Amino acid sequence: MSRTDKAPTPAAPAAGPGAPRPGGEPAVVRMPPRPPGGPGRGGPFAGMNIPAEKPMNFWPSAKRLLGTLRPERLWLVLVLVLAVGSVTFSVIGPRLLGEGTNLIFSGVVSKQLPPGVSKAQLIAQLRAAGENQKADMLSAMTLTPGTGIDFTALSTVLLWALALYVLASAFGWVQAYVLNGVVQRTMYRLRERIEAKIHRLPLRYFDSVQRGELLSRVTNDVDNISQSLQQSISQAVTSLLTVAGVLVMMVILSPTLAIIALVTIPLTLATTAVIAKRSQKLFVAQWKHTGELNGQIEETYTGHALVKVFGRQREVEERFRQKNTELYQASFGAQFISGLIMPAMTFIGNLVYVGIAVVGGLQVASGAMQLGDVQAFIQYSRQFTQPLAQLGSMANLLQSGVASAERVFELLDTEEQSLDPVPSVAPNGGRGRLVFENVSFSYSPDKPLIADLSLVAEPGQTVAIVGPTGAGKTTLVNLMMRFYELDAGRITLDGVDVTAMTRNELRSRMGMVLQDTWLFGGSIRDNIAYGRPSASEEEILEAARATYVDRFVRSLPEGYDTVLDDEGSNVSAGEKQLLTIARAFLARPSVLILDEATSSVDTRTEVLVQKAMSALRSDRTSFVIAHRLSTIRDADLILVMESGQIVEQGNHAELLAAGGAYAALYAAQFAAPVAEV
Repeated sequence: MSRTDKAPTPAAPAAGPGAPRPGGEPAVVRMPPRPPGGPGRGGPFAGMNIPAEKPMNFWPSAKRLLGTLRPERLWLVLVLVLAVGSVTFSVIGPRLLGEGTNLIFSGVVSKQLPPGVSKAQLIAQLRAAGENQKADMLSAMTLTPGTGIDFTALSTVLLWALALYVLASAFGWVQAYVLNGVVQRTMYRLRERIEAKIHRLPLRYFDSVQRGELLSRVTNDVDNISQSLQQSISQAVTSLLTVAGVLVMMVILSPTLAIIALVTIPLTLATTAVIAKRSQKLFVAQWKHTGELNGQIEETYTGHALVKVFGRQREVEERFRQKNTELYQASFGAQFISGLIMPAMTFIGNLVYVGIAVVGGLQVASGAMQLGDVQAFIQYSRQFTQPLAQLGSMANLLQSGVASAERVFELLDTEEQSLDPVPSVAPNGGRGRLVFENVSFSYSPDKPLIADLSLVAEPGQTVAIVGPTGAGKTTLVNLMMRFYELDAGRITLDGVDVTAMTRNELRSRMGMVLQDTWLFGGSIRDNIAYGRPSASEEEILEAARATYVDRFVRSLPEGYDTVLDDEGSNVSAGEKQLLTIARAFLARPSVLILDEATSSVDTRTEVLVQKAMSALRSDRTSFVIAHRLSTIRDADLILVMESGQIVEQGNHAELLAAGGAYAALYAAQFAAPVAEV
């Protein structure tokens, strides 16, 4: 079939969350630009020449990502309060440890000094002896000559430090717990938005995007966003507060050394900006290639039988290797370049550390600072450069998360199908009279497909649609169910314009049996009941008996409780088709659509399917799309379509007698000898 003839059409009612597209091919390949809305087709060997995406706009996307946290703002305030508490306790700790160092050092020095001499007398004696540097150093210390270390004061300081660090850890743990809840609830809402969005997208979107690519956005990208937010928010808040708190303590201890530490900030910002700019494009490419590789794997796996039949394993492996190489190169480049941030920050931190150690030693020697204060300042310098390095290394995590967020936002921003009318109008007690009035439609404006088509299908009538591939048969059905919108004209159901009805109301009155059957993972009973979930057990059994499903189900060990896998591989093709017919029978639609429902079954099964469909078509308007003309001989009205136009209409006998297009098709199938083309 051509793409205009066999656009994938979901069954009515619409599939639930996570369900594959019923009626679609195993995979759809996202091809280079095609006519808008034209369903794309690609098997396991379709090309993968996908145009490169432009680099993302980082800051607007990051701002929008943070905007998804708005419903959690109260919890985020709590996270901030907990972070302030944790950082405050952590920042005070080194100051107390510095006091402990001063107590130890002063005690050791005091023990070595002669008792009975005051600190002032000792300093005066040293200056008189010309030892001014030693006198300056001792003048900054608290000394009691002849005594040792004050272990009581030292133990008090150490206990306070221990208590502060325990409190800092406790606050940090609670902060992490609360933040985890914030992020996971945000991702929960984001997944719900994506799920709701998918159900609002028009059919043409799914015809132009790989399923694997779409699944990658829903799973991989959302998980990456979750991980990025979880780590980056915690690190960002803690690091910024730590930098601010440590800076205050450093200024209190020594403004001179604080100036040296401040050199870190511009160096860090400049280095991070240069590296991040180079790695951002690679992160975008990394997640783009991840989605494309997922799509390729999903497509090849779905069509693995064809791959083996045609001996194309090497070609598939080569395409996989090529795409995998592209992903490897993008991932390696993104991680390597962004990974340079941490070593660069460490190098800058070490330079600052050396500067503080040298200047601090001179400060101690000159008596401007005590040894414990310098020790505390060195600890603070580590605490100061470490969060700056974390902020730098966090850039690659944030870039990766924002790259994934942009892919998700692109999906959420996709143009949706038109809104249902409010208030809507529903047919009142109609029996399925369907009227096409001067209908025109095209997938591409420059390629008209259906032009000025009119027809009437009366209640209880069986209307067969035949014609060559690409004539617009399936497109006609898609328009009927509003999978696509008309360019001109209108379609009415029981006198009501279908655009005045909600899509759910319209599709609840239509049942569809497709050539490509769709069964989900569940019992046979559940698969039949999908047509009408409120149906009773007796109604399910009645539908099964009427459509000859009961005959083969009774032979199964577990009967109607037999569990089918999502491919329905544990039943035959004919049995799957009968199950889909039973599902449509149970739905009790006013209008029934049978799209090549017997084309893939054997002759014996076809007889059963035909009987089942005859029971299904009784007392309702039916549209039958068929290439086997033997299946539509008893139709009340046969429409012969060519190039989107109805060129003939009538019953089987009338059309044969007319000797036109239908007679030619019939002769080609049943009367004409095989001839060379």
